[in-house]
Amino acid sequence: MDPKVAYETDRLVVRDWADTDEERVFDIYRRWEVSRWLGAEPRVMTDRDAAARVIKRWNERNQDPVYGVWAVEERSTGTVAGTVLLVPLPDPSDGTAGKGEVEVGWHFHPDAWGRGLATESAGGAIARGFKAGLDQIHAVVRPDNTASLAVCRRLGMRSIGHTSRWYAAELEAFLI
Repeated sequence: MDPKVAYETDRLVVRDWADTDEERVFDIYRRWEVSRWLGAEPRVMTDRDAAARVIKRWNERNQDPVYGVWAVEERSTGTVAGTVLLVPLPDPSDGTAGKGEVEVGWHFHPDAWGRGLATESAGGAIARGFKAGLDQIHAVVRPDNTASLAVCRRLGMRSIGHTSRWYAAELEAFLI
């Protein structure tokens, strides 16, 4: 069965994950240069079985009609360049899925950096969210992640300052 397509852009097919994506997921998230920006306590993926588990978890999340954590596939090559997400931000009081505040995010393999793929896929996720009735979308980025800070600006997002409100880490928050 082919993975369900969430949306498409000029160069990208943004879709659910396939079992055949396990090796690429592991290759992306085993790299410190990617994982160092993720989570309150960044760590790399250490085994291939973790890739299978995360794909299963993400595809369960992708059953929601608006939100998801999707594979970003380059149309020209069929290669998964990375991940784009549109998800509720965690409730600051208990870490569960919050109500009303939504985050767009992206994680890409280094071989996909510098080609505008994060901006293109995140722009599609933002458009999906607005079409579904969201009135604002956040991004949260580590303050020293200059590449992702630039993506936020290219997306037309405005900085709303530093916060440790959502992920128990000091992050720069953006809003569109």
